[in-house]
Amino acid sequence: MAPLSRTNNSWFGRWWRSVDHVTLACVGVLIGFGYILMLAASPAVAVRIGASRNMFIFKQVLFLSIAGAITIIVSMLSRKGLVRMGFIGTAIAIAATALTLVHGMEIKGARRWIALPLMSVQPSEFLKPCFAVLTAWLLARRQANPRFPGLLLAGMGYGVILMLLKSQPDIGMLTVVTVVFVAQLFVDGLNLIFVAGVFGLLIAGGIGAYFLFPHVHSRVERFLHPGVGDHYQIDTALRAFGNGGLLGRGPGEGRVKDLLPDAHADFVFAVAGEEYGLLVCLFLVGIFGIIVVRTLLRLLREDDPYIILGTTGLVTGFGLQAFVNMASTLHLIPTKGMTLPFISYGGSSAMSVALTIGMMLALTRQRVGRSRLTRSLPEPAGTWKTVA
Repeated sequence: MAPLSRTNNSWFGRWWRSVDHVTLACVGVLIGFGYILMLAASPAVAVRIGASRNMFIFKQVLFLSIAGAITIIVSMLSRKGLVRMGFIGTAIAIAATALTLVHGMEIKGARRWIALPLMSVQPSEFLKPCFAVLTAWLLARRQANPRFPGLLLAGMGYGVILMLLKSQPDIGMLTVVTVVFVAQLFVDGLNLIFVAGVFGLLIAGGIGAYFLFPHVHSRVERFLHPGVGDHYQIDTALRAFGNGGLLGRGPGEGRVKDLLPDAHADFVFAVAGEEYGLLVCLFLVGIFGIIVVRTLLRLLREDDPYIILGTTGLVTGFGLQAFVNMASTLHLIPTKGMTLPFISYGGSSAMSVALTIGMMLALTRQRVGRSRLTRSLPEPAGTWKTVA
């Protein structure tokens, strides 16, 4: 217990006393469920494609182990370290996303992945956290110095990302990045008329995507008109929830994993519903909710624009990703191939979410001078406090 002692001033001791233990525990619970649900969902999928029965299990164990390490390491970064990671990460992710248009793997009509020896990487996954942190710095710098073109630079960066994601195409990822960007602009104090204009552009963009991209048109039509098109995946997922009932059919007793090609990825929530029931699904929803609400509550003690804007962007992206996966599985919104954080199979997704959570933890760590009695006082930059 020496590293956790209040008198221990090592780097680990200072980090442990300043980081949010509740969020860390929730991440651990999600990773644990990720292991359990991968054991349940992936063997049938692997056999169906002619691979080793345990292939996805072994890979996901590796991915989640790396994700856990990334979460811890990134959460230890200083403010300057996060700014550097935002700059470098955004530049690399933009370059790699552009590379997919030339040398990317084409899957289901989209070029979003780069093939590596052990896994395929989706570079756009890393745009979400890195660009959110970079945007926060640009907007915060603009608040400190009105002559600094932070809004213009952030807008230019978003424009580049918009063109790249539209070209792949990846409308779902573009929507998430856009919502995160608009949320940060809103918190930054953007004029309400301008905000209304941005939302108008979003609606116009959604209508344009409906008419320009066949896969978007198909998904919206199937959502609005249940009798139109192929509803096999969503109907099967909904039956799985019905079969699971309140307590589930029991571990390994589900059938949806034998029927859905993406039971280990986009529809893993349906596997949880069938085998473990409504109560476990609500528990998972609660865990995601705790992470989001807990992070937002910790912002109430902050007056640093960079921390507020960065955390707002990160938690918006994380919460939106979880919502889209669960809501589309339950047919509350049109289906969208988006993973459930830390639970769905996928290396790029697991590491991107780990980067997001690590950045959130680093930004919301308690700093010197932020006790309940002194929150309104100025604080020394770059120092951290012991949590009582």
